[in-house]
Amino acid sequence: MDKFIKRFTVALTMVALLVSSCKDLDELNINPNGVDPAIADLNFLLPTVQTQTGQTIYNIGFGTFAGVMQHTQHTGWAGGHNNYEWNSLSHSWNGYYSILMNNNEYFNKSVKEGNAFHEGVARIMRAYLFGLITDIWGDAPYRDALKAEYGAEYFRPVFDPQQEIYQGILADLDTANTLLSKSASEYRNIVPKQDVVYKGDVSKWRKFANSLALRYYMRLQAKEPQFAEAGVRRIAENPSQYPVITVAGDDATISFPGTSESVSNPLNTVYDTDPAGAYMRVKLAKTLVDVLRDYDDPRLEVWADKIEIPLVLVQGTEVDRIVDGKREVSQDVVTAFEETNEMEVDFHPEYAGVPVSHSRVQIFNMNNANSAQGTVNPHASHLNSRYRKTTDPLVLMRLISACETNLILAEAAYRGWISGDPAQYYADGVRESLNAWGVGSEFDDYIGRVPYDGLESIIEQKWIASWTTAHEAWFDWRRTGLPDLKTGPSAIRPVLPIRWYYHTNDEVEKNRVNAEAAIERLESTPYVGTDPTKNSAWSRMWLLQGTGKPY
Repeated sequence: MDKFIKRFTVALTMVALLVSSCKDLDELNINPNGVDPAIADLNFLLPTVQTQTGQTIYNIGFGTFAGVMQHTQHTGWAGGHNNYEWNSLSHSWNGYYSILMNNNEYFNKSVKEGNAFHEGVARIMRAYLFGLITDIWGDAPYRDALKAEYGAEYFRPVFDPQQEIYQGILADLDTANTLLSKSASEYRNIVPKQDVVYKGDVSKWRKFANSLALRYYMRLQAKEPQFAEAGVRRIAENPSQYPVITVAGDDATISFPGTSESVSNPLNTVYDTDPAGAYMRVKLAKTLVDVLRDYDDPRLEVWADKIEIPLVLVQGTEVDRIVDGKREVSQDVVTAFEETNEMEVDFHPEYAGVPVSHSRVQIFNMNNANSAQGTVNPHASHLNSRYRKTTDPLVLMRLISACETNLILAEAAYRGWISGDPAQYYADGVRESLNAWGVGSEFDDYIGRVPYDGLESIIEQKWIASWTTAHEAWFDWRRTGLPDLKTGPSAIRPVLPIRWYYHTNDEVEKNRVNAEAAIERLESTPYVGTDPTKNSAWSRMWLLQGTGKPY
């Protein structure tokens, strides 16, 4: 996944955050062989911002956070993914601010040229990106970020309080809703082919803005419940003024073109032919697979291939043989494996997920044919073969969905914030997830197996539906403690992490005074372990302080 983000993210120089040089920001960003941003049509900036954002979301949602939320585990080079072996050099926000710099150019041009559509979209993307940064790290440069061209006083911007960043995000989204509220004929300079999300459909972008606002009001549920309730109610009770995404056809997604390595699904095995490549390292996690099996969830066969060689328990002793495409083993062989490796064997004939945070995950289910790191395990579930292709109709960069919006409304109704039946919103959310993954015809049967049962059912379905966007499940887990996920034996702490460290080189050393002030505002927990300061993945940001969540 690191290879993926490096491949896709434009390496722009982060003067505002990274250096103390006096060179002008615009000068540093000019490509002598490219189009001058000052004269380029803003429509050419739009797909750059969109695809960079989509690729970032795919990278974290199907990468690190899919490990934390136990959707997937890696069977090679697994420390950061499976066991949270992070430190202050593990993750940097450079790429996020690089995208924001492109978006800032896009925003400024849209304002200067009086293009309301483009300004609305730029505000949505700005809110989306700053939202990710503060969700993941906490306090961060916001008001004075991206301003280095105005002078040296902006080279080391203040880390703004998280509360103020959320307020700014919601203000941007409210303004975007207004900007995008006119009839389509009133907008100019929209080039549909340059909008890789909605093809220039203004009404869908407006729904995106308000659905994103719902996300951030609910993000504040545990910290500022009255404020969150008022915001959700204002949107939910005024659908004509604040339309939202309610059907999967309006989901904000971006396709991988698949025409070259740089624009393909990064797990593909067409360009990455290494037998220990990215696709081979990713396996479905036992936590997710067990739940999907229990519910006979039709999405499981969309996300996973069936086991190549199932295990079958047979009578006798010292039996271990392949018969008719199945591996027959006797109980004594199974017991010896389980006791030696402290790992249970799974005899499900079709799908089996690997255990979480386990040091010997690569030999799960007695894999002795390819026990090296990151290779095929014929007795475990691999990702569905669609993920081996450069592009596929269901392998998308997913920014926000109807499923999420409906389940937010279900939670709001459950809490008594809005009128309406939470069970109906819940069912709508489940249906739209199934529709998004091409199995909508299974809804009537499936909903009977997963009936509405309060908050736990809502959050569980959001967790399931966040496949490839697991960071959203992580954000929900932090504020609710749901699902009740447990760490595995190799995890470096007994509980899941709740933030990323500020990066020593990129975020602390080059802006020490402001970074240390932000670190001081963090709150230590009993799980910071050997971390020398409050800059820990187990320290509480403002959003979690005083909530009692997730621990």
